[in-house]
Amino acid sequence: MQVRPYRIDVPESTLDDLRRRLAATRFPAPLPGGGWAHGADVAYVRELCEHWRARYDWRSHEASLNRIPQYLCEIDGVDLHFWHARGKGPAPVPLLLVHGWPGSIYEFHHLIGPLTDPAAHGGDPADAFDVVVPSLPGYGFSGKPREPGWDVRRIAAAFDRLMVEALGYPRYGAQGGDWGAFVSARLGAAHAEHLLGVHVNMILAAPPAGELTEEAQRALATVGAFRAAEGGYSHVQGTKPMSLAIAQSDSPAGLVAWIVEKFRTWSDCGGDVERVFSKDQLLTNAMFYWAPDSIASAANLYYETVRDEAIPPYLFERIAAPTAVADFPREIYRAPRAWVESRANLVRWTEMPRGGHFAALEAPELLLEDVRAFFRPLRARQAA
Repeated sequence: MQVRPYRIDVPESTLDDLRRRLAATRFPAPLPGGGWAHGADVAYVRELCEHWRARYDWRSHEASLNRIPQYLCEIDGVDLHFWHARGKGPAPVPLLLVHGWPGSIYEFHHLIGPLTDPAAHGGDPADAFDVVVPSLPGYGFSGKPREPGWDVRRIAAAFDRLMVEALGYPRYGAQGGDWGAFVSARLGAAHAEHLLGVHVNMILAAPPAGELTEEAQRALATVGAFRAAEGGYSHVQGTKPMSLAIAQSDSPAGLVAWIVEKFRTWSDCGGDVERVFSKDQLLTNAMFYWAPDSIASAANLYYETVRDEAIPPYLFERIAAPTAVADFPREIYRAPRAWVESRANLVRWTEMPRGGHFAALEAPELLLEDVRAFFRPLRARQAA
């Protein structure tokens, strides 16, 4: 299981082709009502694409991404691309950070410094972590699975092998949101002997058995309303991902429209996406889908997860490892604490004052402090 050094190096021909496609985009006329009412706002996507074509500097972002040590390692037939930054402190704890859709490892880019070298960022060196940030299989610069079956269960097993066998960490922590939360939860359930703790900023849970309380009924109604109003992306990608991905692979405008609409809708931005994310942040994340042409292989995770049944039971397995939940107010799915306590070894629950689905980008300082606080007693227990 060889770990090989890697650098992101997008060919200039890919960037030239991107600019050509952006310049040739045929935008539709807005539908009656305009704005974001029907999904992506045509006027904003046009503005974003013009920035992408004329002003966005991928090479400067690429250079910044490449300052973080990164590697490839083939596990279960797929090359996993990952950052691996060593901590600077008396006893750094290994920490696996797992992204989701439509995000990428870029979400964690600005957290790596404070996590690995807290003293350099006004923190306590005793809080240092060895940070490992892999791209999900089929996402970003990781390899694309060449056979079916790469669901959350298989990804968690591959990431556990990456941490334990390839990198030599017999015990580690995991953190994630979206698919990253599902993977982290699966690690804490199926590989608990290796997990120091699991920290998530989204968690899937069902009501405990018995009579539904008023709180549970409200929570179920909220989930139902979200699925009715916002669940189309999941249904399409879970049933017919390639029908959409062919268009997105051909059109950068189509790809970024699909992604940026979610960044606006799922974040705590009050309807103004650039109140939270800059154009360059949105586009750098989108480049993890465009440059390696990974939009189809990324969407396929939805298909793999729902292909056998609507909600695979392993998403509800009990998390045996110590678990923390950072509950951000604009998260797309917020399970009541009682539901989580019924399926996890819950030791910490933090109600956050702001933030949404993309916590690592939206409220990095809040997420950072909660991760540090959760792992302090766990690292002390491990050292004892």
